[in-house]
Amino acid sequence: MKAQPRIFAFHLLNDRSGSPKVLGQIINGWIREGREVHLYTMVHQDGFLSDLDGVNYHHGWYKFQANPWLRLIYYSLSQIILFFKMLGQVKKTDTLYINTVLPFGAALLGKLKGCRVIYHIHESTVTPAVLKRFLFKVVSWTASDIINVSQYVAQSHGITKVPNHLVYNAIDENFLSNVLDKEKNERPSHVLMVCSLKAYKGLYEFIQLAQDHKDYSFRMVLNACQGEIDSFFSGQHFSQNLEIYPSQKNLHPFFQWADVIVNLSRPDGWIETFGLTIIEGMAYGLPAIVPPIGGILEVIEEGVTGYSVDPRDRNALNEKLTELMDKPAYFKNCSNAALKRLNIFKEKTMLEQINSLV
Repeated sequence: MKAQPRIFAFHLLNDRSGSPKVLGQIINGWIREGREVHLYTMVHQDGFLSDLDGVNYHHGWYKFQANPWLRLIYYSLSQIILFFKMLGQVKKTDTLYINTVLPFGAALLGKLKGCRVIYHIHESTVTPAVLKRFLFKVVSWTASDIINVSQYVAQSHGITKVPNHLVYNAIDENFLSNVLDKEKNERPSHVLMVCSLKAYKGLYEFIQLAQDHKDYSFRMVLNACQGEIDSFFSGQHFSQNLEIYPSQKNLHPFFQWADVIVNLSRPDGWIETFGLTIIEGMAYGLPAIVPPIGGILEVIEEGVTGYSVDPRDRNALNEKLTELMDKPAYFKNCSNAALKRLNIFKEKTMLEQINSLV
C-alpha cells in the first residue's frame, strides 16, 4: 500500500480563539485515521493546539506587540524564521495545510519545494490593507486548494483560479458530549458574549446594552488574561448587572447560564466570517443576535434562530433583545430551532469534507 503523504499544519497564534480550535479538531481527526501529522505553531500552555496527542511539534516564534509597526516587524521575522527552520524538514511529497492566511512563510516554502499547499481561510479582514493584498497574493500564487469557512469568505477574496471549497466550521464532538443540563429560568434574562479583547468586537456596545437593560444579567468572556482586561478597561465603570471574565478553558457553565448569545462585532472594524461561539450556543438552544453582514449570516436563520442587527444601532439592538426576552412562546420556538439547526454544523461532516481533499 502506498504511504499517505505527511501533513504539515501551520498556525501562527496558538490561543483560545476559533481558528486554532477548528484546526485542533481537524488534526485530532487525522491522528485517529493514523496520519503522520506535524504542527508548526507558537508555544502556548493553554492554547487549543497545545498537547495534542500523536502530533509532531515544531515550535515557532512570535511575540505580539501593541505598536502596529513593531508588530509588523515581529510578524515578518516570525515568517522568515518559519521558512528557514522548516526548510530542511519539509519534502516535496508532503502536504502543507495552512490555517488562516497569516503563515505565508509556509506557503512560500511549499511553493519552493513543490508541495501541495492547502489554505484554510477563516478571515476576510486583515489590516493594514497593504498586508491584506500581499497575503492574498501569496494565497493566489501558492495554493493548490482553498477551503473557505463561508460563502462570504470566498466572495471576499475572489480568488477563482484556484479550486475553492466551502466547509463550514463544526462543533466539537467533545463539546457536545459535555453539554450540561440547561438552567431553566422563569423568564429569559441572561445575555452572554464570548469574544476577543478588541474594541471592534463590540465590547463597548455590550457594556451599553447592559446599562440599557438593568433587569437582565450580562456576562462577557474575553480571550485575554485578567491583567490585560484590567489594563484595557482602566477607569471604566460598569453597571452592576455586568460581569467580565478572562479566557476560560471550560465555557459550558456560561452557555448553561445564558438564555441568549450575542456577537456584536462592528461592521466598520471587523466582519465575522463564521461564528463558532454561536453554534456552540445552539447546543444549549440559545437564540442569537449577530451583525448584519458576513459569513455569520450563514449560521443563523433570520427571525427563526435569532436576529441580525447592526450593533451600532442602539435602538434596534435594544428592540431585538427585548423582543427575544419578553415573548416566551417566540423565545421557545427560537430555542428549539437553534437546537435543530445545529445538525448542519456537525464535526463528522466537516472532517469528511476536508479528508476528501487532503
